[in-house]
Amino acid sequence: MNGEFYDRRDAGRRLAERLSAELEGDDVIVLGLPRGGVPVAAEVAEALGAPLEVFLVRKLGVPGHEELAMGAIASGGVRVLNEDVVGALGIGDEDIERVAGRELTELERRERAYREGRAAAELGGRTGVLVDDGLATGASMRAAVLAVRRSGAKRVIVAVPVAPRAACAALQNEADQVICLQTPEKFIAVGAHYDDFAEISDDEVTELLRRTTDASRRQHVRQTS
Repeated sequence: MNGEFYDRRDAGRRLAERLSAELEGDDVIVLGLPRGGVPVAAEVAEALGAPLEVFLVRKLGVPGHEELAMGAIASGGVRVLNEDVVGALGIGDEDIERVAGRELTELERRERAYREGRAAAELGGRTGVLVDDGLATGASMRAAVLAVRRSGAKRVIVAVPVAPRAACAALQNEADQVICLQTPEKFIAVGAHYDDFAEISDDEVTELLRRTTDASRRQHVRQTS
């Protein structure tokens, strides 16, 4: 194995081992960031016996240089801007609104597709564990943390397999706890730390959510019968 992790399932199982002691006794809900974070989160949810929910975040790319994030939006109407990027490039409000509107349309489309009519889970009073397959800048995760916090979660934990040390440190100011299994000195890209980093489709995300929801229902029936 050349990377730190074989694939996202391997990463999820390792995260679950780290989280199990931290979350004992908490009312936990695992929140996977699509698409790549959902297979990781599914393993965490299964190991912890916790429900899995999808949590949508969309990067706001700089017009003409979409790979560069000027901010992010998340479920619940949260918007986070990277003021340094916006200021340095002189990006105007009109451009921000145009990009945000386009990304909001896609965020809402994915929420409808992934949830298949299911209402979003209530987060009030619970411990929300936000899971992705890794972080680069952390801008999208920061938006997710703020959104979960606004939803009334008791605690917000960020859990990722790999990220730059600086990105993890920056999130310490936003989340109650940040767990990064690997913080390599030479961080190139998230995918470089996996042997298998195949693209995840919308259909795969939907199937994982459906399977985990069905398993949670069966477990609830056994516990109450």
